[in-house]
Amino acid sequence: MKSSYGDTVSVALDGRHVAIVVIDAPPHNFVSVDMVRHLADALDALDGENDCRAIVLAATGKAFSAGADLASTTGVAGSGMGGIGSLYEQAVRLFAARTPVVAAIQGAAVGAGLGLALAADFRVASPDARFAANFVKLGFHPGFGLTVTLPRLIGAQRAELMFLTGRRIKPEQALAWGMVDELAPREALMDAARALAREIAENAPLAVTATRKTLRGELAAAVRAQTAIEFEQQSILRVTDDYAEGVKAVNERRTGNFAGR
Repeated sequence: MKSSYGDTVSVALDGRHVAIVVIDAPPHNFVSVDMVRHLADALDALDGENDCRAIVLAATGKAFSAGADLASTTGVAGSGMGGIGSLYEQAVRLFAARTPVVAAIQGAAVGAGLGLALAADFRVASPDARFAANFVKLGFHPGFGLTVTLPRLIGAQRAELMFLTGRRIKPEQALAWGMVDELAPREALMDAARALAREIAENAPLAVTATRKTLRGELAAAVRAQTAIEFEQQSILRVTDDYAEGVKAVNERRTGNFAGR
């Protein structure tokens, strides 16, 4: 089985109950409504595929995902907050998928890209991986459900540290915090992610699904509720001078000159 979903997502089964799902939107693999919709469509289809018991989620290029493009008119916020609301509707579908996902992460997983990485059950990272929830540097509020998924994964204190500083976390620190499950050299990243997925897939599929459902609980519902709160706060902040300055500063790779208005 090999198939495509839109122009950015491809799926292939490796013959050992593992599907390889690849995001291909170089160079930055920016998160967009269409990309997340196509990814959710792929996961939905794999949930109905009897030969698929685990999924590897990967991305082409230097970055796993540099987040959502908030600056350009063609980006997710180019037409206002409506695009962001649509993005979150599709994001909830990722958390509702039933098949375990192992993300193979190289380069940046930033902002919404970090949110995408945390939709997976497990993360294998290469030495060049970097993780950041840099929303405050943009004068913005965290989104993509990160205010529920990040504290759930690394604890409230560490999540607050990431949110309020916007700092980048290196893979060794991410491993120590539990954000990453394994490290692997860049050239062996996909092999390591496949090995973990196959370790899951060799077990009784009904038992794996039931156990995962118990552990994740009502995560999709929690993400849906939290994205509604995130969207409300983002709508307020998006019309501020600080947001305009933050987007400009990040694009110019400098510290923002914020005025608190």
